[in-house]
Amino acid sequence: MFDRDGRVIGLAQREFAQHFPRPGWVEHDPEELWRSQYETASEALRAANLTAKDVAALGITNQRETTLLWDRRTGAPLAKAIVWQDRRTAGMCEELRARGLAQRVSAITGLVLDPYFSATKLAWLLDSIEGARERAERGELAFGTVDAWLIWKLTGGKRHVTDVTNASRTMLFDIHRLRWSDELLKIFNVPGAVLPEVLSCTAEFGLTQEELFGNAIRICGAAGDQQAALIGQAGFEPGIAKNTYGTGSFVMLNTGSAPVRSSHGLLTTVAFAFAANTATYALEGSVFITGAAVQWLRDGLQIIDRAQEVEALARKAEDNGGVYFVPAFTGLGAPYWDPDARGTIVGITRGTTRAHLARAVLESIAFQCAEVINEMQKTSGIHVTQLRVDGGGSANALTMQLQADLLNVPVVRPSVTETTALGAAYLAGLQSGYWPDLDSVTRHWHEAVRYMPAMSAQHRAALLADWKRAVERSRNWAR
Repeated sequence: MFDRDGRVIGLAQREFAQHFPRPGWVEHDPEELWRSQYETASEALRAANLTAKDVAALGITNQRETTLLWDRRTGAPLAKAIVWQDRRTAGMCEELRARGLAQRVSAITGLVLDPYFSATKLAWLLDSIEGARERAERGELAFGTVDAWLIWKLTGGKRHVTDVTNASRTMLFDIHRLRWSDELLKIFNVPGAVLPEVLSCTAEFGLTQEELFGNAIRICGAAGDQQAALIGQAGFEPGIAKNTYGTGSFVMLNTGSAPVRSSHGLLTTVAFAFAANTATYALEGSVFITGAAVQWLRDGLQIIDRAQEVEALARKAEDNGGVYFVPAFTGLGAPYWDPDARGTIVGITRGTTRAHLARAVLESIAFQCAEVINEMQKTSGIHVTQLRVDGGGSANALTMQLQADLLNVPVVRPSVTETTALGAAYLAGLQSGYWPDLDSVTRHWHEAVRYMPAMSAQHRAALLADWKRAVERSRNWAR
């Protein structure tokens, strides 16, 4: 819950289960997803001591690419949701690549042909569930990313809609024409009847059922999580870059009204759209494993009890002691896009300690993000003058200082770090008239902490060179 000054006045959050039925498979229970969101929304209302009648509008932001398929008549999911991290369709992507389709797919979508995106996940569901393809062709089934699923549930099945940012991540959407692509539907063998209607990020997505919150609430905004974070960071002008440090890290650079193509694994994507048939674009770099590596130290190696302990442990080592950790647990994202890379630790000696490993894990976060941002600057010709950061990892001072040192630009954390949720709120508030214009939103962005670069160019170059050597040793391992 946010007030007119963009301040958090009510908050609720909870974890929900991830399912790993096979190596490389990651799933969520769609009904648990829905229940967790409905319950936290209700809790946030109570925490703010408000009722639904006090709420101007509701905005949604979500994990992108996570793929759901459900029955239009009953609303029942046909299977568990296939999460963005899931790699089960890697073989399908290889086959399409072998047919010479990768460049065409990239030209239309701005994406890399990879299991990360929704198209092959949806095709897999249609082929793997008995009768699903035939039912989809008859218009009996609905596909959606998490936003579309939540809107369907909130409106009692009255609205099957998504927004342009989520659509742009399905690998079925033409980002130039801003509509579903018939050519891509043929390539991925997906019937158009399953697709949701695509709206701008600010639009009338529907009304919540009155019985959910005691009063109907307008759903007025939606955007994928990384685009919402850019909006929450007031990244409305070309040249503003943000990085969200979560389980993975996602760097986004506003490139303006024209899409910028990359030949080095960066994604060209829709940043936001406030009206039909027009959009602002961004370059994005996806780093699959950042905060998840800290979770691995906690849950896998059990060398820390809580994630918050990692910084204090890492500071016990003056430097990394020559140890480099490449967290390619599920392959490497930008700028490598190597699904066959695997996690690697190099440089271990008899003197290596828990502290060195903890430091190497934190450094791996900064190294990966620095590579992505440096590639963005080369590709776009836009010089990043500061990096705006958010997410749980942005509270780690050691990592943020190293990020500033490796990029040689200031790293700035705002006073409100829940920028993803804030971006969804801004969208809903702009559409509902709660905020009159973008200037009124931009004025709410306030700097809390600034990390200034303090590393010599020689030291920076040496660290990055050794990091690249470590990455090369992780590549193509699973092949």
